[in-house]
Amino acid sequence: MTSQFDAGLYRWVTDLAHRAPVPLDDAVRCFSDYGLGIFAVMMLVVWWRARPADDARMAAALCVPLVVVAVYLVNDGVKSVFAEQRPCRTLHTVTVETCPPLGDYAFPSNHSAIAAAAAVALLLASRRMGLFAVPVALLMGASRVWVGVHYPHDVLAALALGGAVGWPLALASRRGAPVVARLRATRARALLARAGVSGSLGRCPSR
Repeated sequence: MTSQFDAGLYRWVTDLAHRAPVPLDDAVRCFSDYGLGIFAVMMLVVWWRARPADDARMAAALCVPLVVVAVYLVNDGVKSVFAEQRPCRTLHTVTVETCPPLGDYAFPSNHSAIAAAAAVALLLASRRMGLFAVPVALLMGASRVWVGVHYPHDVLAALALGGAVGWPLALASRRGAPVVARLRATRARALLARAGVSGSLGRCPSR
């Protein structure tokens, strides 16, 4: 499947990128390739901050990566159904990023779907972190068009899919609070038992 729906907009963006300063293109390409790591860091921060919080918040924090994986699998399934070739293959434009090979399909964008899923899950786990994650997700989507590997509609559809699938999954993750409570109780009992053993070893035997 190929698309000419927004080919004109795609050509305009890639032409703008071609005429942009090289350092800007390098920065966008680096962010586009490795920017998903920012979400991994945010997940760790949210988990760390949730440690003293209630069980529901900890469950939401722990489930952020699971939400992302679920959305990726759904998005990849949709991608295989539509089998849309990359625009840099069908339109033969000069792009910032090396064009992926044939068979590495474009619609919807995996990067954008993952970013959207991470953003909505982080927003529900931590409003403060989510307000930072949402614009990063939008920038990730825009960067995929800038470097030339996606049509704009690839990105928009992926952002919508990531949000639509990720949001209810992230909401449902709070139902894992009883599991977190049991894990915390088990850990607390283990620590108390260990402390009791250590205390008994440290006491002198009575005569």
